[in-house]
Amino acid sequence: MAASLRLGRQGILFGLRLSNFNKCLWATHQWKDNVRHFFQSPWTLGVSPLKVQMPALSPTMEEGNIVKWLKKEGEAVAAGDALCEIETDKAVVTMESNDDGVLAKILMEEGSRNIRLGTLIALMVEEGQDWKQVEIPAPDAAPPPAAPPATQAAAASVVAPAPPPSALPPKPSTSGPLRLSPAARHILDTHGIDPKLATPTGPRGLITKEDALNLLKTSPVPKAMPATVASAAPSPVTTPAATPPPPGSRPNIPPLSVPGKPGAPGTFTEIPASNVRRVIAQRLTQSKTTIPHAYASIDCDMAAVMQLRKDLAKEQVKVSVNDFIIKAAAVTLKEMPEVNVTWSGDGPCALDSIHISIAVATDKGLITPIIKDAANKGVQEISANAKALAQKARDGKLLPEEYQGGSFSISNLGMFGISGFSAVINPPQSCILAIGTSRAELRLHVEDQTLRTQQLMTVTLSSDGRLVDDELASRFLDKFRANLEQPQRMALA
Repeated sequence: MAASLRLGRQGILFGLRLSNFNKCLWATHQWKDNVRHFFQSPWTLGVSPLKVQMPALSPTMEEGNIVKWLKKEGEAVAAGDALCEIETDKAVVTMESNDDGVLAKILMEEGSRNIRLGTLIALMVEEGQDWKQVEIPAPDAAPPPAAPPATQAAAASVVAPAPPPSALPPKPSTSGPLRLSPAARHILDTHGIDPKLATPTGPRGLITKEDALNLLKTSPVPKAMPATVASAAPSPVTTPAATPPPPGSRPNIPPLSVPGKPGAPGTFTEIPASNVRRVIAQRLTQSKTTIPHAYASIDCDMAAVMQLRKDLAKEQVKVSVNDFIIKAAAVTLKEMPEVNVTWSGDGPCALDSIHISIAVATDKGLITPIIKDAANKGVQEISANAKALAQKARDGKLLPEEYQGGSFSISNLGMFGISGFSAVINPPQSCILAIGTSRAELRLHVEDQTLRTQQLMTVTLSSDGRLVDDELASRFLDKFRANLEQPQRMALA
């Protein structure tokens, strides 16, 4: 016992002396700071990055596509410099940098599609830091799959064709009454799948056709066993062959066609929808399901406008009929401000400005650039603005402020020979004016009871019944016709 205590005391004294020696040695050497700097250098820890995320470049944008990177990795970037071009739900918009630094790593290459808002697309470092040593954050963990694939279920159990007990169907994700589209109901009823298992993605909890197809892919539907698996089983069980459909009957789900080969009867080809097309579909559905549309039409005599265009052309002033229509609509809104309103959650909202949205057809769909303060502009200035905005819309170069905030829309199909049509209101606006082509008609002149040929054009006003009733819409069209048939009135307004 005494010897053990003596050895323990000597060990403690030796440890204290060694600790004091190390302290003195560390304090006297000059490479102490160098060692600390090495372990804190980017070679061991990496450079902390400045994150560049997918921004919201329009109020309705939910995802975007990377069209082109305007900076390369290792290139210096100043605040306000253009980083890349992003295709939003409206147009191709240039994304600018918010910080000074160096573009260190591009995480989403050109052509990347359907990138959700807030997704990391690039990394930057501060000036003076080594961009090659940027620290790349770990990707977010993907959620576990709802059910294992059918191949894994078959491999886990060779004899029993039923899926393993772990492959349970997902829990019902809906509560309350179910809302199914006709196509989704047909698919689920045909395959005997409970609609409560579907995850609705449509408006107001609607189960769409895509939701039903996604559920059909993930549901453990019993399938015939492959021939190789059946031969490997010790006692193969013969399964009855599927009953062929009766001749002349349509398949439940048409098969996909093979690219490059002629499609068989009943096949189809899936066409990927662009962001612009998806947003157009959402807004049109929202408009027709939430806005009570009312329609009213009137014929306008275009003789005065046609003659005025000829007189201006002699003076080398080229304007279109649509320019006079835009001016007439803006002046009429100025004379009748009760039509220049929008609908919000609390009720009508009167607008102080008159911004006319004009529908322009592009390769990706319709877009409505805005002619701002149109009532205070001349026809020639409106013509110049409309041409410039239409070209920018076709090139996909519109800025957000050039297509957001309109108060009244005009859609003109007269150049296609359409005599008349009804347009869908562009929410939250209250009206849209549909313009048809002009035509020559023989009509009775009331004053002298003679027949005269008139150039008539049919216009149809689609109005929100909550804001513009039939009487107000009729008065608006009557005043619009008076302004268009007498262009001098627009100069006095």
